[in-house]
Amino acid sequence: MSSLFFIKYFLSRLGFYILTIWITLTLTFIIPRLVPGDPITATLSMLSEAGALRGSQEIVDEYKKLFGLDKDIMTQYLSYLGQILRGNLGISITNFPSSVSTIIATALPWTIILLSTSTIISWILGTFLGALAGWRGIEKKRYELLSVAALLLYIIPYYIVAILILWLFIYTIPIFPRETGYGSINLTLESILDALRKSSLPALSIVISSMGWWFLSMRSLIATVKREDFILMAEAKGLKISTIMWKYGFRNALLPQITGLTLALGHITAGALVTEIIFAYPGIGWLLYQSILQLDYPVIQGIVILITFTVATANFIVDIIYPLFDPRIRR
Repeated sequence: MSSLFFIKYFLSRLGFYILTIWITLTLTFIIPRLVPGDPITATLSMLSEAGALRGSQEIVDEYKKLFGLDKDIMTQYLSYLGQILRGNLGISITNFPSSVSTIIATALPWTIILLSTSTIISWILGTFLGALAGWRGIEKKRYELLSVAALLLYIIPYYIVAILILWLFIYTIPIFPRETGYGSINLTLESILDALRKSSLPALSIVISSMGWWFLSMRSLIATVKREDFILMAEAKGLKISTIMWKYGFRNALLPQITGLTLALGHITAGALVTEIIFAYPGIGWLLYQSILQLDYPVIQGIVILITFTVATANFIVDIIYPLFDPRIRR
């Protein structure tokens, strides 16, 4: 690959990367402001009803000045972009005077633990069972039953699975207590193990609902690989069936699965919105849901910026690496 081609390709991908982030940032600024209501007035009204504050229009006006909401929309937009370029996500309206970065940093570890563990477990189970089903499904009926079960899991909405697990293991067979205090996570073994325990039920719902896709994908890949010439050649040489399956079939079918796993892990900062709401799990999805209800513009913007940046960066890195391995992109 020539250096000139790589420079042109890199600049084109970089331009698309920057354009994607800018468009998303602009939409993130505009969409919350299209929702009816005023976040300052709504927050002060809730405090007044709770008896914590006796609000007045003067207080509302002062808070609007503090958050820059008294200025025209273009001034707000330019100030918003300038603050982001400086790495300042602002101050939460609902949790004043906590910064948005601090609030997100509290929720993000819970989402990373939940989605990283559940994604990896579902990938391992779905990939290996799918390989067995794709290779032996014609000869053994039990793998056909696995295929039917995987198809049902793929079709059923994942929030239905989450509700069933909640009903079964908390209310019907109360093996797990309903968690009400999650606290925070620090870098100690005790804290991480406690977070894993509290994440077990939400993770179980994600593992069960997403395993079907990995299973069906790997089964299809293995079924395609079985018809390749190198598999027929290995069979003609008299190699063991297990050797042909794992050394030749499985290894060649695994590459697309690894790519899918990499992309899935790159999206974990987006959280699992519905699952986190059902289990009241304090991750990014739950924080986004609460912020939307409370019209907390800075927190909504901060979460969407985080998700946009991580997903766009992961895709940008993959785009840059692909030409090194796929010569078709160089044409």
